[in-house]
Amino acid sequence: MQATVRTYDPATRSGTVFLDDGTVLDFPAKAFDAGPLLLLRSGQRVNLAVTDGEVTYITLSTFPLP
Repeated sequence: MQATVRTYDPATRSGTVFLDDGTVLDFPAKAFDAGPLLLLRSGQRVNLAVTDGEVTYITLSTFPLP
C-alpha cells in the first residue's frame, strides 16, 4: 500500500501518513525500525505493510517491501 508522510518525529521514530483516500494512519517506531530508513520528511511517498489495521513496515516508495 502506498501513502504520503504527514508527520514524523525523529525522537520517537513514529508518525502519521495519509493514504490516497485521505485516511490518516499512525505508524509506530517498530514499523519504522523494521525498514532501512534513517529519517522521513513530510510529503515523502512511502510503501507500507499493514497487518490487522496496524502499519508494520514503512519504507520509501522506491524500495521494495519485504
